[in-house]
Amino acid sequence: MKPGIDVLLIEDEPSIAEAIRFILSREGWRCAQWSEGSEAIQQILGLRPRLVILDVMLPGRDGLQVLAQLRATPEIASTPVLVLTAQGGPLAAEGASMVLAKPFANEDLRQAVRSLMPAGQPRA
Repeated sequence: MKPGIDVLLIEDEPSIAEAIRFILSREGWRCAQWSEGSEAIQQILGLRPRLVILDVMLPGRDGLQVLAQLRATPEIASTPVLVLTAQGGPLAAEGASMVLAKPFANEDLRQAVRSLMPAGQPRA
C-alpha cells in the first residue's frame, strides 16, 4: 500500500478530474487519479485508498461494472465508493455508498467525501 492515498478518483474527463483533485487537496485529502475502467480494480488493489470516487461513464469498462467487481473482490469489497453520474434521473448503482449527480456543487462533494471517509478526517 502506498501511504497517504486517501482518495482514488476514477474519472476520464480531465477538467472534472482536475477540479475534484483541487477541491479534495484543499481539504487535506491526498488524491490519486485513474482515467479508465479497464484497470481500475488493479489500481484500487495497488493503492488501497480510503475512498474511491468513481465516474459511471468510463472508457474500457463502465463505472457500474467496476463497482460490481470491486464489491466482489474480498480485499477491497468494504471500500466506500462515491459514484458520480451525468445521467439524468435516479441511477441504480447497486453497491455504491453514495451517488452524486453531475454537475454538483463543490460543497456537496466535500460533504459526501467527509461522510464516507473512514474516520471522517484527512490523514495527518
